[in-house]
Amino acid sequence: MREIVHLQAGQCGNQIGAKFWEVISDEHGISPTGNYEGDSPLQLERISVYYNEASSSKYVPRAILVDLEPGTMDSVRSGTYGQLFRPDNFIFDVACEMEYHERPASFRQARLNPFDRGEEEEGGTPPQDELRPELFSSESRSQSLDRAMDLGLAEDHFSRPVDSFVALDIEQLKMAIEECKRLILELPEHSERQKDAVVKLIHLRLKLQELKDPEEDEPNLRVLLEHRFSKEKSKSVKQTCDKCSTIIWGLIQTWYTCTGCYYRCHSKCLNLINKPCVRSKVSHKSEYELSICPEIGLDRQDYRCAECRTPVSLKGVPSEARQCDYTGQYYCSTCHWNDTAVIPARVIHNWEFEPRKVCRSSMRYLALMLPRPVLKLREVNPLLFNFVEELVEIRKLRQDILLMKPYFITCKEAMEARLLLQLHDRQHFVENNDMYSLQDLIDISSGRLSCSLTEIHTTFAKHIKLDCDRCQAKGFMCELCKEGDILFPFDSHTSVCHDCSAVFHRDCFYDNSTTCPKCARMTERKHDDPPYPKDT
Repeated sequence: MREIVHLQAGQCGNQIGAKFWEVISDEHGISPTGNYEGDSPLQLERISVYYNEASSSKYVPRAILVDLEPGTMDSVRSGTYGQLFRPDNFIFDVACEMEYHERPASFRQARLNPFDRGEEEEGGTPPQDELRPELFSSESRSQSLDRAMDLGLAEDHFSRPVDSFVALDIEQLKMAIEECKRLILELPEHSERQKDAVVKLIHLRLKLQELKDPEEDEPNLRVLLEHRFSKEKSKSVKQTCDKCSTIIWGLIQTWYTCTGCYYRCHSKCLNLINKPCVRSKVSHKSEYELSICPEIGLDRQDYRCAECRTPVSLKGVPSEARQCDYTGQYYCSTCHWNDTAVIPARVIHNWEFEPRKVCRSSMRYLALMLPRPVLKLREVNPLLFNFVEELVEIRKLRQDILLMKPYFITCKEAMEARLLLQLHDRQHFVENNDMYSLQDLIDISSGRLSCSLTEIHTTFAKHIKLDCDRCQAKGFMCELCKEGDILFPFDSHTSVCHDCSAVFHRDCFYDNSTTCPKCARMTERKHDDPPYPKDT
């Protein structure tokens, strides 16, 4: 489905655009406050063409409003559907905006402190007619800056009317921050005034961040492009937003994590996400790219990031092109953070486990696919068993476990002890012996899997051969030599008939030219028994 970005510019364009959004909102059942009040499923199905779903089930127009004069923007905000738009929908000239607000801002700034300390020291209050020109006269830089840095931060012991100047907007805070930064550079280094200015700068930036964040309570769960985002309560600052690549300040910012692919982002970045959840790809298409770094060339990508389509180049202008070793494609620095992961194709073809650099989406995909048994080594690279002895050992242990499984299924004691659940993290080991996960191969290479699987194999064999009388009774006697202990199909010195599953000593079986006496007996009985009469 198309997603349209609406651009309106100039006074005439914004007036026409305001009427356009009234019509579109009425067609889609959107109220002036952004809530859906329609009654047709078709409205919700097509609503994403023009709107982004924000928090609290509100819809925000996917629009950019541009004008040099802020007065035009104010008229849009005060219109019938002005509450539909967010502050980041508006783009206007900062210089014009500053000129537009210069006189009222100067007036408010002079009224920040009801007591003029300078006048108190001189003793006496100037006449009212002398105050009026002073409101718009230039003060010294330090006095002006002290007032700017105290915006909204000084302790307030007096009640103020609602919507007074103390409730600062973002632009005024930005101006105060710039003034504070200039003062820090001008003051003597390591002086007390410079330290105080740095502290005030920090407070101003924190307050600015609070104003930028949404004021309404964010929902605990958001569903977007098959992502299931859950609100995080952690105050850690070690997380980074996967969308904007900036630090998540958990102390003052709301952020979410996808429970499926662990995608992390600010609440304000949710509506900017354009990639579906990687878990959906894992669910629908559980397979690896088995070609080693299948590069197609940056020119075939039109010199753009394979994910977000940002222009990239190998020279780093405008953005550095970083290759993903898994997909072979090139990505920008926002989509490729130089994370590393083990590449399945290199493991299967070269038995190489050195982590390689991959993009963010490939890293999440490989992490989700890591425990999934989707690699059939016997078909992809059967020669691997000739060069890796550990694989042969693991294959034999898995074959033995599959032979033990029928004993446990019919044994009451084994079911009560839940012996098969010892392989709960590798359930495919009790289902087949030829499917492997990438985690299996990594553990085989490191030796961890061989140790743990040998221990489980010993526990299973001990139950069948020593601990359980019922399982022992299901053993076999060698019909060829009729000597020795009870045999089991998973014993190392036995051979099993492929037709009737009878068990013999290996030497006896091959000395008898692999002829099974049980099969011969069953064949003879078959010939001796008269056929059943046919119904007439």
